[in-house]
This record gives sequence, C-alpha cells and structure tokens, in this order.
Amino acid sequence: MTFFSILCALLIEQLKPLRADNQVYGGIKRLAMRIEGWFNAGEPKNGRMGWFLMMAVLVLPVAIVYWTLAYYQVFLVFAWNVAVVYLTLGFRHYSHYFTAIQLALNNGDEATARTLLAEWTRLDTVGMDAGEIARIAVEKSLITTHRSVFGVFFWFLVGGPACAVLYRVSEYLARAWNEPEHMQSEAFGQFAARAFYWIDWIPVRLTAIAFAVVGNFEDAIYAWRNFAGRWADESRGIILAAGGGAMGVRLGTPYENAPQLLPADAAIVDMTESETDVLPGEEPSLRALQSTVGLVWRALILWMILLLLLSSVVWLG
Repeated sequence: MTFFSILCALLIEQLKPLRADNQVYGGIKRLAMRIEGWFNAGEPKNGRMGWFLMMAVLVLPVAIVYWTLAYYQVFLVFAWNVAVVYLTLGFRHYSHYFTAIQLALNNGDEATARTLLAEWTRLDTVGMDAGEIARIAVEKSLITTHRSVFGVFFWFLVGGPACAVLYRVSEYLARAWNEPEHMQSEAFGQFAARAFYWIDWIPVRLTAIAFAVVGNFEDAIYAWRNFAGRWADESRGIILAAGGGAMGVRLGTPYENAPQLLPADAAIVDMTESETDVLPGEEPSLRALQSTVGLVWRALILWMILLLLLSSVVWLG
C-alpha cells in the first residue's frame, strides 16, 4: 500500500500540482506564527513547548484519522494515505522556477533568470553571471527536492502519514522560527532547528547515497567524505557534496565571498583556495541544470524501485 500510495500521489501531483501558497500551507504558517507569538519569551524551553504543541495539533489528528479508517475500511486508508502524501510532497511546488530559469539561460536572458532566482531564493541576485545563477539554482533544487520528496518518502515508509506530516512540519518550523538571519541566534527557534537535524539525519544520508548510486559514485563518495563537513550546515553539505560529486559539478561558495547567502538555502562552505582545487568536477554552467534534472529523476526512480521491493517483501511476508 505504501508504494501505490506514493505512486498515486506523484501521478496526481504531475497532473495537478499543488500550489506552494495553498490554503493548507497557509493555515500551517498562520498557526506557526500564532504559536510563536504565544510562546516566544526568549528561552529555549518556550521553543520546545511551542514545537510540541504544533506537532500535537497537526500530527495527532492525522494519526487518529488513519487508525480510525483502518478499523473500518482498507480502501479509505489508502485514500487517506494518498491525500496526505499529496499534501506533504512538494515535487512540483517550485519546479516552475527551475524550468523558467533554465529556459531563460538557454535564451541568453540573464536578467530574467536573475529575477526568477531572486523570487525563488530571496537572494540579492544583482550582478550574478550565468554560472553563478546556475550554481545557486542547482543547490536550491537539490535541497528542495530532498526535503520535499525524499525525506517525505522515508518517514512515510517508517511511520505512515502522521510521520510524513511530522517531517514536513518540522522542516518548516526549523526555517520559519529561525528566519530572518537575526532569529538564528534567538533561543526560541533553536529547538526546532535541532529537532529537524535529528529527524532528517537518516534521510539526508539516504538521499546522498541515492545520488551517488545513480551518478558518479566515486566522486560523490569522495566529495561527501572530504568536503561535506566544511559547509556551515552539515545536512546541506552532505546533499550538495554528494550531489555535486555525482554530477561532476562543484557546488558551494567560499565563505569569505558569500555573506549575503547566509539567510537562504544556498550553500556556504569554508574552504581555502588550495582545497577548492581538489574538489571533483567542473564549475557550474548551463549544462549543470540539465544534469540536475537527470540526477533527481534517476534518484526518484531508484527510491520508487526500493519502495516497490520493500512493499513486495512485506506483502509476501
């Protein structure tokens, strides 16, 4: 049932993508802001209480509905699974930005590409050349795909729809309660960031392995082992080091040259000039965008094959 639930949700999303500003997401954002307003008194325990309240309000009802439907009708459980996966997946939420940036660069329209990238990442893109635009688009795409697709797959497989909701909500709180940049030093959002780090610990590494398997395995593992720890964010470092190595593309920006990238999802990696030279791959270019599409789809197919095998084992068992 797990495999077919995810497959149906993916097919529905391909036919009718869910907008990133839909009412469900909007309601979750408003609830997160309200809980932050209620609990934020500048102490870590306030953030912990707010996080658990948010999870109780959103995750427990999903679990209760699941077990209630399971008691009465298997088909209703399947429909509920598909609905929850459809709402938690984000495979097509932002793909239009990536596709539009790729098209703009193909046409030599760097101004449009910079505008689209700024809307997507909320970065100051003034003065960026095509290579820089391509690099940040690739980085953003890999991170977004992991958090909106592969992480959801893992937790749905582990604990069903309630765990899929827990993953997506915890990912949102880790961002929302630590943005803008000055909020990262405030105590309220620290628990949310730490909680998501541990919730995402296994999925991050499985995504990196998937990238390595479907790409250049040797370079992906080499970059992962030798460079992932030099990113400011370890989880992003693992995904981007492995993804860049798998595609033969250098991802990451020297820390001293990129303070403006700190608030967003672009990677920050602290490397000396000599260390940059030993990174596998070439500088990002327009071709890297197409390589990213291929890598993501191959990794998606790999995940689906593994889910099918696991579901078959459970069903036959």
